[in-house]
Amino acid sequence: MLPYSNAWPLLLSEEAARLQRALDPWSVGGVHHIGSTAVPGLAAKLIIDMIAGVDDLGQARQAIPVLGELGYQHADHRPHEALRFYKGGGVGTGTRTHQLRLTRPDSALWLERLTFRDSLRADAQVLEGYQALKRRLAAGSEDLARYTQGKRAFVSAVLERAGVTLA
Repeated sequence: MLPYSNAWPLLLSEEAARLQRALDPWSVGGVHHIGSTAVPGLAAKLIIDMIAGVDDLGQARQAIPVLGELGYQHADHRPHEALRFYKGGGVGTGTRTHQLRLTRPDSALWLERLTFRDSLRADAQVLEGYQALKRRLAAGSEDLARYTQGKRAFVSAVLERAGVTLA
């Protein structure tokens, strides 16, 4: 994990501009920075994580080859609710640089990701607790699935306090 960098929002703005142009035919709600690199002060793996709103997932599947031209590869993740893409090395290789999820702005995924990000940004104690948990989990294992699962209870509790149930 790396300490927070003020360069991360700049990386996001450059990539978001490219994505917004590419996604224009399907886009509603814009491209948003989510994940740890979106939270000032939070240590993170250097993966720029984004979510973009689309009106219709079926029609948005037409964006798969368009995003492919920008270096994004499609991967399944909640296929009933989102299209997921990554840029850089393959999933699980530790060399991904960007992740993107396309989903409807009224989806559970959209609400979860933006609410959690906003909760971390708004509450220093929540941020400190999450950072301590991430460091502990990262030190204990290189297993990404175990790391992700280890954060689930914390994320769920934060979301519940905000009135959102984790799917």
